[in-house]
Amino acid sequence: MTQKALAEAVGVSRQTMNAIEQGDYNPTIKLCRAICRVLGKSLDELFGEEDS
Repeated sequence: MTQKALAEAVGVSRQTMNAIEQGDYNPTIKLCRAICRVLGKSLDELFGEEDS
């Protein structure tokens, strides 16, 4: 899925989605949940800490 398609699906700009992906913007929990719903993933799968 492209950033543009995901952004449209959750109601934000592509630039916002890019900033989230780059770690330059911390989305609200509401936006996080919307992204998870669209992608069919859990909050932990998408936003959890990576194991080192």
